[in-house]
Amino acid sequence: MGKLENIYPIAIENTKQKIIQDMDFYLENQETLPSYSTYISDRMPYIEQIWINVWLSKASNDVPRKEKRGFLNERGFVTEGSDHKLINSLFRNELKSYRPFDVLTWIKITFSENQEEWEERYKKARENFFKRQEEQRLANERWKVRERLQDEANTYFEKSSLLLYLHVRNYIAEILVADLQNKPKFQYVTPYMLEEQLVEAGLFESTEYLMVTDFFEELTGDIHSLFDWGKNHYEYENYFYRYERLISEFILGFAPKKFINHLPVTLHHDFLEAYGEKLTSGALQGMLRDELADLSQACFDELQEEYLSDLLKLAKTPFNESLHQKIFEEDEENRERRKAEVLAEQARRQAEEERIIEDIFGKAYTPSLGKRVRYVLHIGETNTGKTHQALKKMKAAESGLYLAPLRLLALEVFDKLNAEGVPCSLKTGEEEKSVEGAKHFSCTVEMFHEKDYHEVIVIDEAQMIADKDRGFSWFRAITQANAKEVHIIGSRNIKMMLLNLLNGANLELQEYTRDIPLEIEPREFGLKYTKKGDALICFSRRQVLETASRLQGSGHSVSMIYGSMPPENRKRQIELFNRGETSVVVATDAIGMGLNLPIRRIVFLENEKFDGTRRRRLTSQEVKQIAGRAGRKGIYDTGKVAFTAEIKIMNKLLEQVDEPVQTFTIAPTSAVFERFQKYYRHLGTFFELWEKFEPPNGTKKASLTEERELYELIRDTEIEARFSLMDLYGFLHLPFSAKEPRLIRQWLETVEAIAESSNLPDPIIKTRNLEELELSYKAIGLHLLFLYRMGRRTEAIYWERVREEISDGVHDQLKDEMINYQKKCKRCGKKLPDSLRFQICDACYHKGQRRTHRPK
Repeated sequence: MGKLENIYPIAIENTKQKIIQDMDFYLENQETLPSYSTYISDRMPYIEQIWINVWLSKASNDVPRKEKRGFLNERGFVTEGSDHKLINSLFRNELKSYRPFDVLTWIKITFSENQEEWEERYKKARENFFKRQEEQRLANERWKVRERLQDEANTYFEKSSLLLYLHVRNYIAEILVADLQNKPKFQYVTPYMLEEQLVEAGLFESTEYLMVTDFFEELTGDIHSLFDWGKNHYEYENYFYRYERLISEFILGFAPKKFINHLPVTLHHDFLEAYGEKLTSGALQGMLRDELADLSQACFDELQEEYLSDLLKLAKTPFNESLHQKIFEEDEENRERRKAEVLAEQARRQAEEERIIEDIFGKAYTPSLGKRVRYVLHIGETNTGKTHQALKKMKAAESGLYLAPLRLLALEVFDKLNAEGVPCSLKTGEEEKSVEGAKHFSCTVEMFHEKDYHEVIVIDEAQMIADKDRGFSWFRAITQANAKEVHIIGSRNIKMMLLNLLNGANLELQEYTRDIPLEIEPREFGLKYTKKGDALICFSRRQVLETASRLQGSGHSVSMIYGSMPPENRKRQIELFNRGETSVVVATDAIGMGLNLPIRRIVFLENEKFDGTRRRRLTSQEVKQIAGRAGRKGIYDTGKVAFTAEIKIMNKLLEQVDEPVQTFTIAPTSAVFERFQKYYRHLGTFFELWEKFEPPNGTKKASLTEERELYELIRDTEIEARFSLMDLYGFLHLPFSAKEPRLIRQWLETVEAIAESSNLPDPIIKTRNLEELELSYKAIGLHLLFLYRMGRRTEAIYWERVREEISDGVHDQLKDEMINYQKKCKRCGKKLPDSLRFQICDACYHKGQRRTHRPK
């Protein structure tokens, strides 16, 4: 039996109930008894329509779409491909004639043949009508009395606010004295951390608190419930909540008793008439709940403006209205004078906070150069052999460490050294490959540890010290390197920064210039001019795939490189080009960092890029970094650079002298967290202090934006409570794509699992297309970050193998994309001709224009 059959009898019962309700409503409004036939005559339109209305509404809402389609198909309708609006419309039309319920016949059978029952129904309907009218009259009278009481109360409370506050003030003063003398003081903990046992810290010293609110921050030792965001949660109570409650209870009991004696006699009389009982202070408590709450809040706000010492003195004075008013007015006059004292105290506290911030952060960013360390700076343009010379020194050393900006470069050096007979291990956070007997390591810069000694350390791409998110890793590696010799590789614009940073150290400067000149081509480049050895640069994966597909279609063999491509696939694409199996590279600006390829010509297909906020023209440094990849000693004597537009402007950028790097980025260290924990226990406080911290000259703070956003997911939860500050920040600081919602969910679920000591969730793997494969690769990378952080290397080996399989899938998908890539409208998905400049079809464009310019 389908849903339609199930709801049919329900719809009949609902119809009957509505008829009976209509009948009672009709009868109660008739001054004399109408005949049954008169009712039928007057209400016939309603009677005829009520079944259709009830039936269509019930069936439309309750019958599922699948059953609706089946119902219509049985009646010869074709529903395949029809939208839900059309389905609903056809369904409702068919239901109008489906098993109609004869309402009129049911009414005749039920009511027409029993005149006595008809008269009795009329009698009850009229009784209910008069009863409701009387209830409404009484309700109106009561409402009028209530409004008069509220008006009187507002007038009285406003007129007598000082008198009422004097009573509150005296009452609270006595309780304050008792609390300060008899209650224990507790060491402060964050209120929601109930797992922290409260530790007594002796008795209160009233001189420690200037204002009453200062004392209110102390913990009472009790636990109370708070309603927040639709949920009750428990936390340690502080005196703010205790005194807010005390004042509310006092006002609720005291104010109505004072007010009732000031009411006019007529209002007492009218209350008795309307309610049938005498007016009491208890009744006033219920009627004036909002007014009493406002009065209570006003008294509590006033109390928080008080100096604690004033209230403690007041407690010794027996209550007398005129005397206490005089004392209050004197205290109020003295507040202006004492404001200067308050400001001085605030300044003292500010100074103390600044001292704490300086103690926590200030010591962390003073360079601590090793006295016996020799520094060698390799400064010069791209593609000048800087890295080659530095690695040569490292290979010859007994032990060495190479620190790369990218996992791909760490992999490249790892493979290079092992291929040349120098055993080398790899560590990037997402993978660890140990080579037996290796005393050389290739790592990403974040893996640097200052306690590990190496004879030679090589730090690549040192200009990255200026990066707002990762720069501090370079600062830490440069200034805390534990080695006999440190080789630092960087561009020309980092030279002065490094010389200043390493001032006083044993330092050697080696500067490099290009042996191979760069030549700017005078004519604008077109895709038909592509030749062997070209690297075509654009700034999105979509543009890379589209360009590669067009080149493949015109007979070129193509390698592709872009930022979100897994490193193993980038490496494979590079090897194909290096071996001559592909003749052209299409790449994003990912090619600009550390990738040495036999490139004859760099071609900028675009002069602008989207930087995460807006589209902007490339900077001089970006143009140089990319263009510098053109030319390869022994292969091409000249490096060529071409542009598709604005050749003069881009040439100026290429020739422009770089502005020296003026600042570098600093970020929290383990030592910072150790000092922070001397004062505070809450990571939220850490972020607040970091925001207030003024970095030293020549530095800027890492924004910690991604860390904060992740922290908000676990703030004040059980997860936060179960980790130490260092462990928690370590999870927040894991290097993964924190803008991918799926990876954020994976991160949160994994942290929850670690907190609960349960099994880690497996990363989600999808392989339908290139985007899913690359996201799956990142998901496994995030999982590996957790596994290596937890020392679970056996599991990590398994997932590294799975990631290799995903990488193979990416490689196959790239070949397929290159062959079958089709440009499509980003709105409707319609295929577009390759020659079309825009990513939207004419129809969607004009539709958008009409929507934008619709006449008002």
